[in-house]
Amino acid sequence: MHTRRTHRRPRIMFSTRSRTGATLLALAALVVSACSSGSSTSSASSPAAQTAALAALPQETPSALTPYYRQKLSWRSCGVPGFECATLRAPLDYARTDAGDVRLAVARKKATGPGKRLGSLLVNPGGPGGSAVGYLQSYAAIGYPAQVRAQYDMVAVDPRGVARSEPVECLDGREMDAYTQTDVTPDDRREVDGLVDAYKGFAEGCGADAPELLRHVSTVEAARDMDILRAALGDRKLTYVGASYGTFLGATYAGLFPKRVGRLVLDGAMDPTLSARRLNLEQTAGFDTAFQAFAKDCVRHADCPLGGRGARPEQVGRNLKAFFDKLDAKPLPTGDASGRRLTESLATTGVIAAMYDEAAWEQLREALTAAMKKNDGAGLLVLSDGYYERDADGRYANLMYANAAVNCLDLPPSFNTPDDVRKSLPAFEKASPVFGEALAWAALNCAYWPVAPTGEPHRIEAKGAAPIVVVGTTRDPATPYRWAQSLSRQLSSGRLLTYDGDGHTAYGRGSACIDRTINTYLLRGTPPTDGKRCS
Repeated sequence: MHTRRTHRRPRIMFSTRSRTGATLLALAALVVSACSSGSSTSSASSPAAQTAALAALPQETPSALTPYYRQKLSWRSCGVPGFECATLRAPLDYARTDAGDVRLAVARKKATGPGKRLGSLLVNPGGPGGSAVGYLQSYAAIGYPAQVRAQYDMVAVDPRGVARSEPVECLDGREMDAYTQTDVTPDDRREVDGLVDAYKGFAEGCGADAPELLRHVSTVEAARDMDILRAALGDRKLTYVGASYGTFLGATYAGLFPKRVGRLVLDGAMDPTLSARRLNLEQTAGFDTAFQAFAKDCVRHADCPLGGRGARPEQVGRNLKAFFDKLDAKPLPTGDASGRRLTESLATTGVIAAMYDEAAWEQLREALTAAMKKNDGAGLLVLSDGYYERDADGRYANLMYANAAVNCLDLPPSFNTPDDVRKSLPAFEKASPVFGEALAWAALNCAYWPVAPTGEPHRIEAKGAAPIVVVGTTRDPATPYRWAQSLSRQLSSGRLLTYDGDGHTAYGRGSACIDRTINTYLLRGTPPTDGKRCS
């Protein structure tokens, strides 16, 4: 909800590679949420989703779309050495091609050789809302294995409404600062009303910015855009690596165009059969699993501020929750130039951000120590700002705006009223005693969205597609492992590849087994045996 990295770097500030849902308010639509609000966190889908499957589109291109499929991309310099950029046209409304176009930003880095060129490799970092172009230029086209980059043109397109592709904008920087500090663990009616007002204001801002585009930023439309790009690139089939939400986008493409599937890697998979509420509940449990791993690691270090050596994870969790409660009553100074203090909501975001990658655990320990021992909230604010993509000048990237726009269109809301949230609080708090309350209230935001949802939970079978590799990490906080198991079973040609480890997604995270297996598939077309495990 969604989002948050997969390649390692020191003192990480979290790229957009793997954000899945959102954090707290801006993340509130958590793509990662059937109908039951019971306490079970098993991957139960709605009855309709168990039978309804995404239908493939006709193989023949409709005449109204022919001009889009036959367009020629005009490549130009991006201002980034080695990269070219172009603009792709797609219909705003696939049902009414006379309603105008959307213009989508595309970037590529040509295959470097040696070796036979294998075509284009399209990448998407997740979100929804993560900039694929930014990800390509900052990581994929320079950090993917050299042999992959040698034989593929590395390509990315920012989906409609995202980053460089007619981005949805909702609030200015000062308004977004206030929004991210809104109390998402309301204690009384006044605080509930304040939270609802914040959600309404956010939604109104988005609706005022792009009233027509907001109706056409669904995952199905973005997947159809990818097929136009495939044709414009001159590729007969699509080769693709998608992380986190990018797996839902890639699986949707496979469901719509099964015969055009080339080599698809879906890393950190989502389960399309789940309702928004179930996705949120299960992601909440996923963050708790990651926190348990962090807690066990934390107490092994003398500087762990949440408990001494031998302390049990439950006690570590209680200590963190008590710290959050103190912040709810009295936020901490941060030294921020704009006067922001560390609120409970910002601190929770900072902690959740660090759950995406165990490489951030040391940074989190230091930030918590500063906050809990020295009353200095700066470290946790840095983690939160990195997650929200807020720069030093107080400007926010559009990731969180696009995140809500896509999520609220793709599925009916998790909750319709505050009373709905209250009824589900026991289930969310059981899923995560530390994060459950905040993430339950965060899931209320789509109730006030200005555009009605167009999607429903469904199966994706992609009958007739070539083998598709679905990757799941056993202790993934944002896309629980069982989602990868479910998606691989739905896909008629799914091959499950398991990484037994921590963190969000697996490719490029240090497992030679995972990397070798995926590289072999991308370069030779040889998929792993279904059920292969790596560590």
